[in-house]
Amino acid sequence: MPTDYKATLNLPETAFPMRANLPVREPQILAEWEKRGLYKRIREARRGRPLWILHDGPPYANGHIHMGTALNKILKDIVVKAKTMAGHDAVYVPGWDCHGLPIEHQVDKELGPKVRTVGTAEKRRLCRAYAAKYIDVQRAEFKRLGVLGDWENPYTTMSYDYEATIVRELGRFVGAGSVYKGLKPVHWCATCITALAEAEVEYEDHHSPSIFVRFPVQDPKGKFALDPRRGTSFVIWTTTPWTLPANQAIALHPRLLYCLVKTPAGELILAQDLVSRCMQAFGFGQGEYEVTPGAWPGADLEGVICRHPWIERDVPVVLGDYVTLDQGTGVVHTAPGHGAEDYETGIKYGLPIDNPVDDQGRFVADVALFGGMSVWEANPKIVAELDRRDRLLARGEIRHTYPHCWRCKNPTLFRATEQWFISMEEGGLRGKALEAIRQVKWIPPWGEERITNMIAHRTDWCISRQRAWGVPITVFYCAACREVLARQDLFERVAEVVAREGADVWFERSAETFLAPGTTCPKCGGAAFEKEDDILDVWFDSGVSQAAVLETRPDLRWPAEMYLEGSDQHRGWFHSSLLAAVGTRGRAPYREVLTHGFVVDG
Repeated sequence: MPTDYKATLNLPETAFPMRANLPVREPQILAEWEKRGLYKRIREARRGRPLWILHDGPPYANGHIHMGTALNKILKDIVVKAKTMAGHDAVYVPGWDCHGLPIEHQVDKELGPKVRTVGTAEKRRLCRAYAAKYIDVQRAEFKRLGVLGDWENPYTTMSYDYEATIVRELGRFVGAGSVYKGLKPVHWCATCITALAEAEVEYEDHHSPSIFVRFPVQDPKGKFALDPRRGTSFVIWTTTPWTLPANQAIALHPRLLYCLVKTPAGELILAQDLVSRCMQAFGFGQGEYEVTPGAWPGADLEGVICRHPWIERDVPVVLGDYVTLDQGTGVVHTAPGHGAEDYETGIKYGLPIDNPVDDQGRFVADVALFGGMSVWEANPKIVAELDRRDRLLARGEIRHTYPHCWRCKNPTLFRATEQWFISMEEGGLRGKALEAIRQVKWIPPWGEERITNMIAHRTDWCISRQRAWGVPITVFYCAACREVLARQDLFERVAEVVAREGADVWFERSAETFLAPGTTCPKCGGAAFEKEDDILDVWFDSGVSQAAVLETRPDLRWPAEMYLEGSDQHRGWFHSSLLAAVGTRGRAPYREVLTHGFVVDG
């Protein structure tokens, strides 16, 4: 008979069960916490101790939590509990981001074919219900993780008070003269049919055509003689043939040297340092081309007139410091309606800001040869037309990073549209933000350099979206002359109504509802007004949480001790919160920013 050694063991006696049995025990523990009101009891026990605030970055209320959102909430819970045990009154108020494309996109999917017949008011009602549903779902899931917080009193960006704060905060920017409407190239999703902020763009690998195109010289302005037989051309390189119909100029670097090369395809002008690489790309061997003596700095060729490859249009040579020798020919195709640097060059030289592409990503009807085609459908046809006209020197394909919509994952377009912007220069927002960054502790330290570079090089903040579910940009237009009526006091009047009835009222009532009796247009004296249809960028929504939450709740304070999010938020919530706070309050809304990594699939 085997020996029973159990009686010989010296085991501790305890009320704790020997088996964890966590699937059963954890819900029991959480139920006990709930029954006893553990979070409230901790707050009562810590009342009067030094206040310490970790401000919650709001996840989207558009589905179940996942490993990424779980990691983020657990890390926050660890920090808050550690600060509590260290003697602080560490209040934690969770929040949710409720507006915007992530939620509207899900509602559109649920509507299916009916999406085309649903009005704005009904869609907004459905979006609100969808967000409310997933707030409840996610709240239960976060509580199941054991995360403690004021779950019964969270903040949501769709609460009436919060929506009113969004309107007021935009009004403060308007009052400072920082908001303007302008025709500028922006990231555009032709699938979601809206402008996108940089934070809503993801850069993914993409295969694009790679083509070298001749722009024949029409008037050399006495700089050189033209080849009477084959002609003389500048050569550009592009990966976006669809932007060529909008070409208005070609750009050279003012200090780079350019030379003329005799080839079987005629005389070609390109950067001197790229001749060998380009000739190889064009298929010309060593003995098939000749570099003529001498070279010109780009500045000497400014004003030379070329012809568009197939459109009856003069194309001037202009200068741009952004031209490099990294790729291509050192000669840059310039379409002011399709690029940020192109746009700045177009403004400098008075070029047309032409955008022949509609909201759905199709060429407008009056674009010869390609009207009605999507830009992606037109790409190979444009290349074929260039080849037919003997303007194509070489073609290939390139794999490179290209902007994609964060929501539908389709490639975006860069196209000039009328949008609302917050200026980075008016009022010195860029400089103030860079100074504010230096006053913050960044953990790990490389976060400071990352967000500094982003702020230093970003364009003006495009805050308008052409969608239904969001807080409206509450400006008015004179019905007679289209003059914009946007004053801080008007934003305050609208905010008072929104605080009582929600932002839906903007889409349900006439402009006169929000204006004082006797309001007239300052330009023409008209008394009839129309409302702006665009809504605000959701990054503005969440960016003003420091005003809507930290400043309004008596158990919190401004600024927060810490923001804690994933490293993608240097261009997201950290970024928009910084600009929203600095632009209205002159300093960052956080003392410390802690960045964590990501959960990746195994």
